[in-house]
Amino acid sequence: MKKPVVIEIITVLYIILFLYTGIAKLMDYRIFKEQLEMSPVLSPIAKPVSLLLPWAEFIVVLLLVIPRWRLKGLYTSLILMTLFLGYIIAILSFSDQLPCSCGGIIQAMSWKQHVMFNSLFIGLAIWAIVLEKKLNLEKSKSFNLIMNSEWAIRSK
Repeated sequence: MKKPVVIEIITVLYIILFLYTGIAKLMDYRIFKEQLEMSPVLSPIAKPVSLLLPWAEFIVVLLLVIPRWRLKGLYTSLILMTLFLGYIIAILSFSDQLPCSCGGIIQAMSWKQHVMFNSLFIGLAIWAIVLEKKLNLEKSKSFNLIMNSEWAIRSK
């Protein structure tokens, strides 16, 4: 598969994920906030997290949708998914019976399934970042080659 296609597929998966979870959190905001308040890790900051997290997910979607900001969006996606994974691991050190505040059908996953899911998305983000950087480097080299050729032609 070509690099741009793989990057697009991964980007679309992240867009779907963050749109879905952001909307689900806002639609069930009261429940989302209550679940964060029950968290042994996030309870002291549940209110600001519950207000900011869905909007942060929407901002990441915006970064991913705009091609010139895509690499920043992929890095931000990687950071968010890594933070989510860290949160899950921290939660598991307290109990595996705590409610999930992810939103939507993702909420139905077990904590172990969450670890696998987040790990998969972390791997996808890393893959897309590597491919995007290579693609940008190839574009830059092509541009420089064209510009150097143009300069050489004009110099003659």
